[in-house]
Amino acid sequence: MKFYVIGISDAPRPYLPPEVISIICKGRVFSGGKRHYGLVAPYLPEGSQWIEITTPLDAVFEQYHDEVIVFASGDPLFFGFANTIKRRMPDAEIVIFPSFNSLQILAHRLVMPYHNMRVVSLTGRPWPEFDRALIERATEIGVLTDHEHTPAAIARRMLDYGYNGYMMHVGEHLGNPKEERITTLSLEDAAEREFDYPNCLILCGQAKARPYGIPENEFALLDGREKMITKAPIRLLTMQAMELPQKKVLWDIGFCTGSVSIEARLQFPHLHVEAFEIRPECEALIQENSRRFETPGIHYHMGDFLEADIDTLPRPDAVFIGGHGGHLKEIITRVLTVLTDDGCIVMNSVTSPMVHTDSHQLFNEACVELGLQQEPPTRIILNDNNPIEILKCKR
Repeated sequence: MKFYVIGISDAPRPYLPPEVISIICKGRVFSGGKRHYGLVAPYLPEGSQWIEITTPLDAVFEQYHDEVIVFASGDPLFFGFANTIKRRMPDAEIVIFPSFNSLQILAHRLVMPYHNMRVVSLTGRPWPEFDRALIERATEIGVLTDHEHTPAAIARRMLDYGYNGYMMHVGEHLGNPKEERITTLSLEDAAEREFDYPNCLILCGQAKARPYGIPENEFALLDGREKMITKAPIRLLTMQAMELPQKKVLWDIGFCTGSVSIEARLQFPHLHVEAFEIRPECEALIQENSRRFETPGIHYHMGDFLEADIDTLPRPDAVFIGGHGGHLKEIITRVLTVLTDDGCIVMNSVTSPMVHTDSHQLFNEACVELGLQQEPPTRIILNDNNPIEILKCKR
């Protein structure tokens, strides 16, 4: 199986070099999107076959045989269809004839060097990589959009989480001499504007410095009780115990104010975070604190963890139990049904004469009964607070 994948611009009659014209003249089977057909139809030989690329892609690939000439937008290897071919047909021979991708064209129009630009595709993709670029304080972010992730939707999300220190450059119909338009505007203005599709955008600016170890008194608190929140040094040591730099999915069970979820997402923006809390009043807290500390992308679930639908969620390789309501063994038992083989479970136990139930003892008993391997606890005394033990176990 052989593919020629030809990148084209959005021009009404895109320029094609002589080598590509020669390949087209000899071709019999062609493929691309509906928009691509409208651009290249004058070049196609009479009697040729056109296979439109639509979902489901399985039906499209079933029609591919022998040799196919595919038209794609811009650079077919830049979040493009050539990657789909490589993934689905790894043994196929692929010859690429690239054009400039849309973000390159936009940078060219702006006379903007783009070698340091962070590129994110939101075309048919969710928000996590875009959120990560924001949290990591990227100063130049190139974004490929779609009909859902529009410039206005992107601007609103950024403003919602406090990322207002950016300007937005939007390119519409790039490469089309009659319809191309470049607009530079503030996020506030972009949030109220509609732009023609196709479009892409470049964000330029600087967010404020990312904190490392958020002081507990800066969080919105549950009933104003500062002692209910995990202290910053304990929080950071807890994340170290969970080995978060090497993990992919964190579950925070009993998130309360959201301090552990927020700190983890800020320090390790690659993490996918799922947070659980039974107290309904904590929903407003995690919403407020996520925005206060510019931390988009935390998925939270309200209600009893033991009754939550967890089978459809990404499997965790790190779990923090911030609260158990006396059901620690049941919670750990349920966690084990989804925990990855290399995953770990961590919780903090407070030693206090006012606490009648010893969480450390409950943790030990659960680990023994469930056959889990415990690591030596880390004991910490912070100022005049009660001693804290960081407990950890693995399969």
